Amino acid sequence: MESESNLKTWVSDKVMTLLGYSQPIIVQHIIAVTKQATSPASVVEMLVESGWSSTTETASFAQEIFAKVPHKASVLDQNIKKPRVFRRKRYDLVDDDEEKQEPEQEERRVKRRTCPEDEEEEDQRAREQLERNLKDKDKAATRKLTEPNPNRRRSSRNADHDIERLRTLSREGYVKKREKQILEGIRAKIEDEKKLFKHEKLTQAEKSRNKYMEDICNVVKKYEAVDDDVEVYRIPEAYDDMESGVNQKKRYSVASQRYKDGEVKKVGAHAEQVGWEDHQIGKARVSFGSKNKRREGDEYEFVFETDMVEFVKGSMGSGIKRDDQFDDDDDMEIKSNQLFELRAKTAMEKLQEERRALPMYKMRQEFLKDVKEHQIVIIVGQTGSGKTTQIPQFLHEAGYTKGGKKIGCTQPRRVAAMSVAARVSQEMGVKLGHEVGYSIRFEDCTSEKTVVKYMTDGMLLREFLVEPDLASYSVLMVDEAHERTLSTDILFGLVKDIARFRPDLKLLISSATLDAEKFSAYFDSAPIFIVPGKLHDVDVFYTKAPEADYLDAAIVSTLQIHVTEPPGDILVFLTGQEEIETMNEILKHRTRGLGTKIAELIICPIYANLPSELQAKIFEPTPEGARKVVLATNIAETSLTIDGIKYVIDPGYCKMKSYNPRSGMESLQVTPISKASAIQRAGRSGRTGPGKCYRLYTEDNFKNELDDSTIPEIQRTNLANVVLTLKSLGINDLLHFDFMDPPPAEALIKALELLFALGALNSVGELTKIGRQMAEFPVDPMLSKAIVASDKYKCSEEVLSIAAMLSTGNSIFHRPKDKQVYADNAKQNFHIGNVGDHIALLNVYNTWKETNYSTQWCYENYIQVRSMKRARDIRDQLERLLERVEIELTSNPVDLEAIKKAITSGYFPHSARLEKNGAYRTVKNPQTVHIHPSSGMAQVLPRWVLYHELVLTTKEYIRQVSELKPEWLVEIAPHYYQLKDVEDSVSKKIPRGEGRAP
Repeated sequence: MESESNLKTWVSDKVMTLLGYSQPIIVQHIIAVTKQATSPASVVEMLVESGWSSTTETASFAQEIFAKVPHKASVLDQNIKKPRVFRRKRYDLVDDDEEKQEPEQEERRVKRRTCPEDEEEEDQRAREQLERNLKDKDKAATRKLTEPNPNRRRSSRNADHDIERLRTLSREGYVKKREKQILEGIRAKIEDEKKLFKHEKLTQAEKSRNKYMEDICNVVKKYEAVDDDVEVYRIPEAYDDMESGVNQKKRYSVASQRYKDGEVKKVGAHAEQVGWEDHQIGKARVSFGSKNKRREGDEYEFVFETDMVEFVKGSMGSGIKRDDQFDDDDDMEIKSNQLFELRAKTAMEKLQEERRALPMYKMRQEFLKDVKEHQIVIIVGQTGSGKTTQIPQFLHEAGYTKGGKKIGCTQPRRVAAMSVAARVSQEMGVKLGHEVGYSIRFEDCTSEKTVVKYMTDGMLLREFLVEPDLASYSVLMVDEAHERTLSTDILFGLVKDIARFRPDLKLLISSATLDAEKFSAYFDSAPIFIVPGKLHDVDVFYTKAPEADYLDAAIVSTLQIHVTEPPGDILVFLTGQEEIETMNEILKHRTRGLGTKIAELIICPIYANLPSELQAKIFEPTPEGARKVVLATNIAETSLTIDGIKYVIDPGYCKMKSYNPRSGMESLQVTPISKASAIQRAGRSGRTGPGKCYRLYTEDNFKNELDDSTIPEIQRTNLANVVLTLKSLGINDLLHFDFMDPPPAEALIKALELLFALGALNSVGELTKIGRQMAEFPVDPMLSKAIVASDKYKCSEEVLSIAAMLSTGNSIFHRPKDKQVYADNAKQNFHIGNVGDHIALLNVYNTWKETNYSTQWCYENYIQVRSMKRARDIRDQLERLLERVEIELTSNPVDLEAIKKAITSGYFPHSARLEKNGAYRTVKNPQTVHIHPSSGMAQVLPRWVLYHELVLTTKEYIRQVSELKPEWLVEIAPHYYQLKDVEDSVSKKIPRGEGRAP
């Protein structure tokens, strides 16, 4: 064999002779190809593939270079190597151990070297096997209508045991009920005895009997009061004193009496939570003017003129005209004539009367005709026209559910799916969950009888994983399509593809706005079916000049309308809870002293965290002589229908979520609304009669500065989950996927890079077995990777609890304004040892579980009960899915390092290290960030941290932070981090005055 330099010179001369030119890179390529070749013939094949001509000169050159280039043992021909190894085994001496082990080591060394392509093929086979197992599980769990009910067979086998158990439960329930009845009877008898024989002289026996009954009542009352007391330690009274000395009677009385709280006021078991709820309710409670308050008439002056907002009518005349509206007088006359008749009808007849009064009902025949003639129909109708409730019933009555088929209707919100399903079941006269049902996360109210199914759009996406062709559905209706949520946009592309594959599938796209042409163009020029509404004319007014403070302008405009305009309720659109509460307080303050000078103003806020009973108050009728003002977020644009609204105040802003793919940062910013949202808001005032809309911006702003429509969520959110879902459905070409509005290419590329780093995709962009397991979990891909990685570290129980707590958002801990110190101390108890926020959440869940999910424990530790119950539901669902993807449920609560490593396996891209100025800098995509003040690590400042999310509020904050060892990054993600990324951390110094808390 020749030296490397001589070999290169010889090859260069040969190449120059054969090709007429030579370059160093060509020489290196030929030598590398020859080293990998197993014979001169394979060298010829590789050279021909590179563009050489297949001639005798090429073959001669291949033989010569194959003889000159050195070869490794791993590339020897297998037919030559095997006999050589066999001969060694056959003729080795018995005591020659070293020579005997040599071929075994060589064979083992050859086996270790596997090709990346072989590994990918093996992973693909494992993924396909997992998918087959998942389908088999789904098939076993799914029962056809004609099959006998397995629950019925099981119940027949265990009939005797079940009957005995039911008898016991029934007896226990009867005893409790009977005990209460007897106690009430005794109390009533005592009251009667006192009233009837108040002036009579009773015998000793009668007195003893009455006293006996009173003692029974007192004992029961004390027994019931024991559970309502908070068990706290009270310092007992002194048994001895300086004057009388030792008092043996007091000393021994302790053994024969129950401990008493003395003068300490008794506190109910739920006092802390009740107090917080009273505080929340007090802020949102309806105020009735000057009721129970006496004010002198001259205390406040009735002057609004100087602060009035000047409005001008829009140049379009009356604003919004309804060509298809009904005549007001005729409509009122019909209502008055029908009022008496409806009172005498049954509840079912009333429902049918209301159903027939809907605009959609009048279009029944025309609608069914269009659906029969076209596969895809775009439906446009205002909110309240009956699209969601009537269309599935029409299709069911027309026979589209024959043969075991179903009609599916998607909703963007959970509450909408539940309430609409309940309403339709009442109208059809069936039990909810039988013929009509709904499916939302954590709750599946359906059965084998269900033919009309309402569900969230996310649940339909999960069904695609089980049934990609949706063969069990004959009709699919995507409702509220104008909201353009993330799941809705994905559904558009999927159902459009399925409609081409299944000509028998009917596809309905329902929208409440008039931008149906875009939907029609997307769905291959589908026909548009317009439902006439009952909306009336709406006059639109604009401000003469831009308003500097839209919140103050909204308050002044509300009072201005209340004083100067005819009766009618007011709807004010605000951006969030903080603005709603601020306006609520200011309106109460400004109207408190006016007394009878103005009509009563009833303030009704509506936002997500408001208790349900207070949310329902916005639908209650307004009392005579009063006016109701509803303070709402943009949820009132389409999802809520409030009757009686005649005036709408539109500041022109809303809160919108945005995502920066470069930094991976999410932010919730107040941004201007779109023209479509402005038109939708104005339409809220024209449901029961002519209305007015006051826009707190100029007409020029509306025409020239507002976007035509809201930016779809798919263009301003993290797409990692979207990409993972589409990949799991077999859609690999994402750049050419038929999105209605394609997401930014940069966001798609970042999502693909993240999934590749997490191991969900291989080098060619195909889904791996790990990725297929991750797709089953309805959480963020980074969190699902942590769950899958917990199997390696044998701590899946703990990681499931952390994942469930993280999925509830930042609503675990409750911090009342008047008890912030107590709440902070209670929270800090879970961070003892500076374990980090992730382990602290695990401590919270485990402690709550040890107390048997105690509500009282949550109140004492300032923890939200609803959030904990939601975390328990999420954990139960994740645990079922863990078994589904064939991951064993293991527990290792002591090894906190293993738990943190499992979390790091999913969140290794979210790492940051401490800078000299006390801030942190992210390792990848470097930017300066700060630990959120709510974190338990905010005062600890470790050198390296791992965080759950990066958000932009007043600063760039990282939330849910835990300490990280930098060597974990290289150990867990060597493909993502290099040693140089973490090796300089030792030289970094913690800034003076900051560091670990003492």
